[in-house]
Amino acid sequence: MTETKAEQDVNWDELRPQLIKIGLEIGPLIVFFIMNAREDIFVGTAWFMGAMVISLILSWVLLKRIAVMPLVTGAVVLIFGALTLILRDDTFIKMKPTIVNSLFGLTLLGGLFFKQSLLKYVFGEVYKLKPEGWTVLTWRWGLFFIFLAVLNEVVWRMFDTNTWVAFKVWGTMPITIIFSMAQLPLLSKYAPDPDAKVDPIPPMDPLP
Repeated sequence: MTETKAEQDVNWDELRPQLIKIGLEIGPLIVFFIMNAREDIFVGTAWFMGAMVISLILSWVLLKRIAVMPLVTGAVVLIFGALTLILRDDTFIKMKPTIVNSLFGLTLLGGLFFKQSLLKYVFGEVYKLKPEGWTVLTWRWGLFFIFLAVLNEVVWRMFDTNTWVAFKVWGTMPITIIFSMAQLPLLSKYAPDPDAKVDPIPPMDPLP
């Protein structure tokens, strides 16, 4: 045998793009956290905007594509970040996750109203699921995005700015990872082929 069992179990060619995506998603958030701690929310917002642009560029260079959700998130970051800096009002950047998550959640749930699983158009190249599987997965992600929107509203309205920034960086990521990994049984259950391979790291939302 030329390959060890570990090498057979982990396909690094398939895993590497997912790890790159996670790094590009969390990178701007870490920059935001550091600059807010060293300076203030406005300096942190400016750096966050710059880091988001760099993240999108690197996504295009390294992955040869920019996914829809990171692109939408990046656009909203630039718009609400600009309003935050111009008006010197951090309410805009704090509400940004609420707006983005609500947009994603309502779009997914609204698509189901018209019997369309919009999540399939986003992750259809990554996962192969039966139609009922896409419906269940879309319901779950739609409701999860709404949950994140409500959670963001609670945190930024009830706690100080530093607590909100810390939660945005160190709270949202673990919650999203746990939720994503919890969907693995569903991906296996509704796979067209019982032996179909499931990606060990499910694609996540861009941590709005």
